[in-house]
Amino acid sequence: MTYEQITYAVADGVLTITLDRPDRLNAFTRQMADELVDAFDRADADDDVRAVVVTGAGRGFCAGADLAGGGATFDYADGPAHRDEGGRVALRIFESVKPVIAAFNGPAVGIGVTMMLPADVRLASTTARFGFVFARRGIVLEAASSWFLPRIVGISRAMEWAATGRVFGADEALAAGLVRSVHEPEELLPAAYTLAREIADNTSPVSVALTRQMLWRMLGADHPMAAHRLDSRAIQSRGESEDAREGVTAFLQKRQAHFPGRVSADMPDFYPWWPDRPFSPLDGD
Repeated sequence: MTYEQITYAVADGVLTITLDRPDRLNAFTRQMADELVDAFDRADADDDVRAVVVTGAGRGFCAGADLAGGGATFDYADGPAHRDEGGRVALRIFESVKPVIAAFNGPAVGIGVTMMLPADVRLASTTARFGFVFARRGIVLEAASSWFLPRIVGISRAMEWAATGRVFGADEALAAGLVRSVHEPEELLPAAYTLAREIADNTSPVSVALTRQMLWRMLGADHPMAAHRLDSRAIQSRGESEDAREGVTAFLQKRQAHFPGRVSADMPDFYPWWPDRPFSPLDGD
């Protein structure tokens, strides 16, 4: 796919995806959704990508849905069979086998923030502003954010932000745990890349891929025994691997580890351990 609304650049094991409609504050479109899904497909298939950083071009991260359609913007012609485009993106990020870091370089409103809730780490510029503004537009939360948001900031804060629809600053986002840290604009991407490099330079790609899915998918488990069973199988599998031998040997020899395992070929035989969840409309539609 040729990208027109994002850019895709890999350097030293780190992929940077940049939302690239600066004249529209990177407003979200169906085409952007398609390009983002394709970009994460490419990233997962590329062993040279060890971490993903997502940011925006210009002075904004993403101003939300492109409202060029006016009052009919959210009047979807496909009726009950409609599938939310933001949800497609969020669920694709959720499925990623590469760690994802969001670098909010400016305003992130509506889908601009909700699609990044499945990112593993979120950083913000001091110029960033956030808003779950859906009720102020006569619509509701999307991008599966009714699942993600309360798990990140708690039900009370999630409901406050969604019910008021107000826009708030990076400091409030930091205090609530929506972002991990706040940086001066010129320091934001360097901070994101430092974190990405820490992953890319020091860890096993297969271990990170497994750990990412273990953590996210255990959020829905009904008992810690589910985690214990999965941990037991995963640690057994990893313990038998060349990666484990290399990691221990490098530690004992006080040198940098060079892990041979590749996500494309060396995921354990029990992966994935969850059933596929294809989209279908709600019962009765």
